[in-house]
Amino acid sequence: MSKSQQPTQLSKFLSEGMQTYVMKALQSLQSYQHAIESWLNRHRVQSFLSLFLISIFLSIAVTSCSGSSSASKNDVKLKLVSFSVTKAAHDQIIPKFIEKWKQEHNQNITFEQSYGGSGAQAAAVIAGSQEADIVHLALPLDVNKIQQAGLIKSGWETKAPRSGIVSRSVAAIVTREGNPKGINTWADLAKDGVKVIAANPKTSGIAIWEFLAFWGSVSLTGVDEATALDYVTKVYKNTPILTKDAREASNVFFQQNQGDVLINYENEVILAGKNGTKLPYVVPQVNISIDNPVAVVDKNVDKHSTREVAQAFVDFLYSTEAQREFAKLQYRPVNPSVNQEVASQYPPIKTLFTSQDLGGWDIIQSKFFGNGAIFDKIYAVSKA
Repeated sequence: MSKSQQPTQLSKFLSEGMQTYVMKALQSLQSYQHAIESWLNRHRVQSFLSLFLISIFLSIAVTSCSGSSSASKNDVKLKLVSFSVTKAAHDQIIPKFIEKWKQEHNQNITFEQSYGGSGAQAAAVIAGSQEADIVHLALPLDVNKIQQAGLIKSGWETKAPRSGIVSRSVAAIVTREGNPKGINTWADLAKDGVKVIAANPKTSGIAIWEFLAFWGSVSLTGVDEATALDYVTKVYKNTPILTKDAREASNVFFQQNQGDVLINYENEVILAGKNGTKLPYVVPQVNISIDNPVAVVDKNVDKHSTREVAQAFVDFLYSTEAQREFAKLQYRPVNPSVNQEVASQYPPIKTLFTSQDLGGWDIIQSKFFGNGAIFDKIYAVSKA
């Protein structure tokens, strides 16, 4: 038991003991009711004093009980670990949840937040260097890894609406002003002389989505996998650098002015335009649904005694209020009513495929991203 838990446990123990004592005393009083009444008739002054003492005794018991209730309302600290580009959304959503919880439960909540590449964040949670109560990551594969490490119970995706998916986007191709290399489709990324800035699938969620978008744009459009392998190999030959996450890839492209094309989340590109940085981009008509999951980290919330609040925050992320905040930052909402409100803001997708169309995450992990799997082979060939 931690030191912070001891006062609460002590109050609870004293409260329960006091209540038991009071009940026994009342039972004794009832069983000797006639004798007491006779005694009170003979000793009215003494009866007044006795009743006064009993009232004090009961007041102490009530105070003890209420003290235990107050102790249960100690401030709560939650640790949220998420992928890099969600920070702007959580900066808006978290204060709303804190205010709502305070009004409903009279309890203060503080959040410790960490943002970075999704794969690296998942690895840190598994290693214990990030004791997350809640993870909001770039892809279900990363949550599955945390589950396999024993920190999240199986079936996590059934504990929340929308199979645990709380935010969604698609992939966008960003080019230089005027699009001098004429890049308009996924196929154009394999052209000679095109330099693609991409992230590393070993550390970054968007990098895995990028890879799956490349592969699916060929393999799911009636072409065999040998052709898909050849195409994706050419794309990575055109990739001079693999960054650790989406944010670093953007910095390399915009701040360091490297590359001809950048693959990014649609929401990031649209948001940059609304903030004054107009980016020439295209959303390919064959695209992948980029699904971002959220989950409570069971082992950690039990350790920290934060399960109730952590689950409430996860549930809040699906609310109309929170989903509208995601929509303001150009995510495609998973809440149907909010999605209807903003659907006209996004370009339609002709063919939208999902991870399930590529076999599901267990197959994706073993086939593409395990040690020595397809990505490792492609990367080795592309850099030979």
